[in-house]
Amino acid sequence: MKKIILAAIAVLGFSFANAQEGKFKVGAHAGLPIGGSDFYSVNIGVDASYMWKVADKFTLGAITGYSTYLGKTNTVNFMGVSVSYKSNNASFIPIAATGQYSLSDKFFVGADLGYAISVGEGTGGFLYQPKFGYQNEKIELYMGYKDISYTTTTDHGFSKANGISSLNLGFKYKF
Repeated sequence: MKKIILAAIAVLGFSFANAQEGKFKVGAHAGLPIGGSDFYSVNIGVDASYMWKVADKFTLGAITGYSTYLGKTNTVNFMGVSVSYKSNNASFIPIAATGQYSLSDKFFVGADLGYAISVGEGTGGFLYQPKFGYQNEKIELYMGYKDISYTTTTDHGFSKANGISSLNLGFKYKF
């Protein structure tokens, strides 16, 4: 995993060093887990991206950051006995390509596509996030659907497919 992280940092660093007319963006997001994410209460995180203009209304780039799904306390009733347990947080470092198409001067659609490295249990997995948002010269506000498909290993050594998805609101500042 260290090699993956170092390779991603090297690629991003090389990209930043060779960029001529790009935009650096830094932001944060918060969201509500949906679709089978009953063990998590909220998704929060930070993002950093660098985008290059490749056509009149189209930009491509790289994005990374940190995203965590906070575990929540659940209660199970079994034969008249209530048992409460707290789920562990699920945290990821995304390494992804990002694209954005400007529908007008104010509105855009975009998507992130890549790999989310697990921080903690699991091995990480495939990440995609379509987005729709508002933009001006200095900021972006967006709504997105984020899905991370990953695997964990059970106590018996078996791999188990999992996924976390959320509806997120995000903010980015452009430099």
